Amino acid sequence: MKALTALLISALVAGCASPPPMPPSADLFHDDLFAPPSAPVRPDEAMAISPAMRDYIANRIVTTSRFSDPRRKLIDVLYRKDELQLEYDAAETRTAAQAFEARSGNCLALVMMTAALAKEMGLAVRYQAVLGDDAWDRSGNLYVAVGHVNLTLGDRVPRDGFGFMQNDPMTIDFVPPHSAQPLRTRTIREQTVIAMYLNNRAVESLAAGKVNDAYWWAREAIRTDPELLSAYITLGVVYRDRRHPELADRALQRVLAREPENTKAISNRALVLDDMGRRAEADVLKQQLARLDPHPPFSYFNEGMAALRQKRLEAARVLFEKEVDRAPYQHEFQFWLAITYLELHDAKRATAHLQRAMEVATTRKDHDLYAAKLARLKTLAPQ
Repeated sequence: MKALTALLISALVAGCASPPPMPPSADLFHDDLFAPPSAPVRPDEAMAISPAMRDYIANRIVTTSRFSDPRRKLIDVLYRKDELQLEYDAAETRTAAQAFEARSGNCLALVMMTAALAKEMGLAVRYQAVLGDDAWDRSGNLYVAVGHVNLTLGDRVPRDGFGFMQNDPMTIDFVPPHSAQPLRTRTIREQTVIAMYLNNRAVESLAAGKVNDAYWWAREAIRTDPELLSAYITLGVVYRDRRHPELADRALQRVLAREPENTKAISNRALVLDDMGRRAEADVLKQQLARLDPHPPFSYFNEGMAALRQKRLEAARVLFEKEVDRAPYQHEFQFWLAITYLELHDAKRATAHLQRAMEVATTRKDHDLYAAKLARLKTLAPQ
């Protein structure tokens, strides 16, 4: 896990026709099935600016020269070693103020923090969802699709009618793109960004076994932006976990009515139909899923782990290599490929992939774990 560096890019905004609005969602909520949340769920806290952030703007960012570009000033302090020097850490989705205090966060938290600072400085902000850039992670048996957002800073209009005007917007992306191709993005509302934050908290609560909290976060995500389909899937997973498959099915069908080929909704609904004993319908969905996504995320990895347990080392290597090829930024794939090379007595390649696992780790905990293993491996390698 390394300190972030600024990435200024030109965004290719993808335009598309707006679908009809989602139907009212009140019928999907069943508050009586869940205990109150362990802490208040407050959407307004997501991007609220703290006194410390205001002080930072006043003392470290604001310039007396009206001819300097405030956007570059903001970007400069975000990444300078003697200023914020942000780090990427996906352990939890922080609010803007929490990310500022910790000087770290995932891409969504860092986008919200930067936007809060920019808006306080009077800058125009535009949010973008990066298309076709989903990564995958997991926590136990919970597989999570990780989307990606960035933001663009526009001009600040001088109050007196004079001053320096920038014609070219600046896009800040906290994670470098996986290819040299221009990013395809879709402009999203701040309301959607806040709903993404709420849904992230729901997923993180699920991963931690806090199902009650997950319900309230997912509920508020849908209330904040009824168009955020991932929140309906999260709600469906919550209901399934609580053994209410009929309620889970209702939430998942809401997604499939909008996107009939949404593989995340299809895979979850197949599980729900199995729970309800509707095997034939579940099989139809599984067949559809196999056509749409014959090699789903983690499929090669799971096969590789089975091969590794069976000591079929060469088969495991090939399977892990396939996952690394299509998801080079997934630290778990890099780690187990390193372990396989170690079993094959190839210390050089094992060291290289363990080094890579450490570099792309998304949490400080994982980074430190891989760093310790790498140090141990380098000690043992000559032997």
